[in-house]
Amino acid sequence: QVQLVESGGGLVQAGGSLRLSCAASGRTFSNYVMGWFRQAPGKEREFVASIRWSGGSTYYADSVKGRFTISRDNAKNTVYLQMNSLKPEDTAVYYCAARGTVVGSTWVYWGQGTQVTVSS
Repeated sequence: QVQLVESGGGLVQAGGSLRLSCAASGRTFSNYVMGWFRQAPGKEREFVASIRWSGGSTYYADSVKGRFTISRDNAKNTVYLQMNSLKPEDTAVYYCAARGTVVGSTWVYWGQGTQVTVSS
């Protein structure tokens, strides 16, 4: 069974940094796209960043571009989200997700989320 487990969330001051981890297990993700989403209280879940396991091409939401960096460690089957220059509006539950590489593919697998709180 595929499992995505997030970790690394916590409380940080505005301007600070935090690195989230997503440990993937249950299958090989070489032909998958891994992504990070977030959901703040009262808001819908939104896309943050994604990375293709094969090749490592990345894509970012405009709101985090230049501040967040997504990466992966193939040996550890782990995806990371380095978050710098954090803002209070970044406060949300962050979720790791995975989908196939076909255009328009649904994000099939999801983790349980990790809370990130940025104080002003």
